[in-house]
Amino acid sequence: MAAEAGTNQSVERAASVLGAFLEGRAELRVSDVAKHSGLGQSTASRLLATLEQISYVERDPVSGLYRLGPALITLAGVAVNQHPVHREARQRTQDLAHTLGLGANVAERRDDTMFYLCNFEGKLAPKSFVLMGQRNPLHATGIGKCLLLGVPDRRALLGEDLHRYTPNTAATHDELDRIVEQVRTQGYATEVEELALGRACVAAPILDRTGSVVAGISISGPLSAMDLERREEELARRVIEVADAISVGLGYLGPVHAPASRS
Repeated sequence: MAAEAGTNQSVERAASVLGAFLEGRAELRVSDVAKHSGLGQSTASRLLATLEQISYVERDPVSGLYRLGPALITLAGVAVNQHPVHREARQRTQDLAHTLGLGANVAERRDDTMFYLCNFEGKLAPKSFVLMGQRNPLHATGIGKCLLLGVPDRRALLGEDLHRYTPNTAATHDELDRIVEQVRTQGYATEVEELALGRACVAAPILDRTGSVVAGISISGPLSAMDLERREEELARRVIEVADAISVGLGYLGPVHAPASRS
């Protein structure tokens, strides 16, 4: 039991070292890793050396700074390629971004956040970073609102206080409830400067063979490129069509109706 506990602790410490790189900086000193992971500097240094041997981190030969290594890219590639939603959505999402020149994103819910499975940028919505693997709040995003369709108790999931990212973010659960019901009625969600100023999106839910909401897909970009005043109906139709195609690929055959009772 003592050996097992020691092994578990070593794994947890190694995970905390890797987690230090999620704070935003690409390269870290040993002292930075120790601070973020809560470990002693000698322990952090020893774990980094071990992780370097198996290519989970690598060290710049000039600066001596550590960054995440190529083995993690391999693991991430295997994980995402095994995901059924990613496999079904990837090509369709890429085609959508190319056709419209806007961003196209697919995400699922992980606990109280949305988790990006894939994203592609069109020429009108370029990014200098990749969204895949990142998280965003549910109540302040188009995809997030679609994912909330499958959550019966949103207060329990999100907590009573909804963080306001901009003046346009839903501030109360009553407001969020009205928004989610509108999404249910019209079949798609919009988000205009609710997470970040200057950006908007249109999103639709993706269903599995049971009819459950398992993911969402969005078209996104700068306000000027999205031009929702004139293009909301067009973009909503496009994103719903692609969401429906992905859902069918996942086995969704349409709503199931109970047979009429015989008199």
